[in-house]
Amino acid sequence: MITLRSASVSAAPAARLARASTKVTYPSLLSAAKVSSISRPTTSSLSSSTSRAHFRSIPSYRSFTCTARSMAETRAETDAFGEVHVPADKYWGAQTERSLENFKINQPQDRMPPPIVRAFGILKGAAATVNMHFGLDPTIGKAIQQAAAEVADLKLLDHFPLVVWQTGSGTQSNMNANEVISNRAIEILGGTMGSKKPVHPNDHVNMSASSNDTFPTVMHIAAVLEIEEELIPAIRSLRDALQAKVVEFEAKKIIKIGRTHLQDATPLTLAQEFSGYVAQLDYGLARIQSSLPDLRLLAQGGTAVGTGINTYKGFAEAIAAEVTKMTGKHFSTAPNKFEALAAHDALVQASGSLNTVASSLFKIAQDIRFLGSGPRCGLGELSLPENEPGSSIMPGKVNPTQAEALTMVCAQVMGNHHATTIGGMNGQFELNVFKPLIIRNVLHSIRLLADASRSFEKNLVAGLTANEEKIASIMQESLMLVTCLNPRIGYDAASKVAKNAHKKGLTLRESAVELGALSAEEFDRLVRPELMVGPEEYVPKA
Repeated sequence: MITLRSASVSAAPAARLARASTKVTYPSLLSAAKVSSISRPTTSSLSSSTSRAHFRSIPSYRSFTCTARSMAETRAETDAFGEVHVPADKYWGAQTERSLENFKINQPQDRMPPPIVRAFGILKGAAATVNMHFGLDPTIGKAIQQAAAEVADLKLLDHFPLVVWQTGSGTQSNMNANEVISNRAIEILGGTMGSKKPVHPNDHVNMSASSNDTFPTVMHIAAVLEIEEELIPAIRSLRDALQAKVVEFEAKKIIKIGRTHLQDATPLTLAQEFSGYVAQLDYGLARIQSSLPDLRLLAQGGTAVGTGINTYKGFAEAIAAEVTKMTGKHFSTAPNKFEALAAHDALVQASGSLNTVASSLFKIAQDIRFLGSGPRCGLGELSLPENEPGSSIMPGKVNPTQAEALTMVCAQVMGNHHATTIGGMNGQFELNVFKPLIIRNVLHSIRLLADASRSFEKNLVAGLTANEEKIASIMQESLMLVTCLNPRIGYDAASKVAKNAHKKGLTLRESAVELGALSAEEFDRLVRPELMVGPEEYVPKA
């Protein structure tokens, strides 16, 4: 839970709140849904806490707004390079504006993910709390806390315009957060935006910090929150839906033919087949959870190169404790800050677990898609829900769209992991410089897998049924039932029965009788599919 500390608040001038702008809404990477521009919060609307439901209501990677403006609608801000004109209705400052101009790379679609913005708000609020114990003026600290809480609530998302394609340390995005929080805190205290008084973006908001330890810290915070709040519940829910099908099929005692190498094999139950899918997701969840302990280690306190210059003893531990308090998730300070800044093995490992889950989901979706092929000329063992028309030219055609969407998501996650691996190896000496790419891909994979799993569960798994007649028909035609005769008549004799049946178009029963391998009665007694779906008890020969 994120708690807002009290601070004196002055209302923003009405002229500043009015927007003389043109709003352009960009389509989502995951959803075509549109959201309205996230405007500057009013002081009466501030919440004392943030809930998971609240964050779910603010789409991630879905849509953003941008503003067209003229020079008359700007204000002057300054940095070490001089004066820069910034939109008058935006909280960001000179360094953010320079980054917007210098990195026009797929704007605005590749903006820094909202979970990173949320994590910045959490971290900056925690830093203000801790820094007040190390000399930060409480009036300034409380204003920073309030502004940071608004960032964490994603109320100021429209003021974070930068794309991930920037400096590899994430410095521009860290300064974006510093400038937004500084200007909002100045406004809260009744000052003039852009003046850096009484709240300075570097001296106060970024106190005791560097982009080099701040950005890896928000990377870990964002990853943990997204995994625990989004991904794990979605995968677990899909797992439970598949387990419900196991129970349903087990009750019906549906026996079907197995397939290996895409060829007929010995029988198994449909419940057994689906139990394999459940086990894959159980192992996948365990792998994801096993990646969390290393993600809970925070780099904050390492500052520029890991030595902790410009911080105080106890600062790093206090930051981790405050982030834990604010989020309700356990975090601790990284024991070695040099590794925490220079490498991102924890995120590469987490991405690897996502890659493995994607591999599992691809197999599951592919199997279900093939088992549902047809309706008349395919396997047709499963009947899949019919959600929408499937063809613009073939009337009545319905396609397995959910399975296709999920497999495409899995392919994207695998690509993200490859890029993340390359990003992870690009730490030179004391700093990894692929940080934005790494976290963008990890968060993208998390949200893709979570959303696609929910969609697959709701729109396919919940409504799929077994085509019992087709399953029985296919099984009776299989020659692989002959396998159960191996212990009785031997492998070579059983092979002759199968080959003779295939060559002459006979049933196994007819072939066995014709070759004199078994009588019809013996065949019926021995070849019973219900006895072929598990091991038998060993009975020693007398």
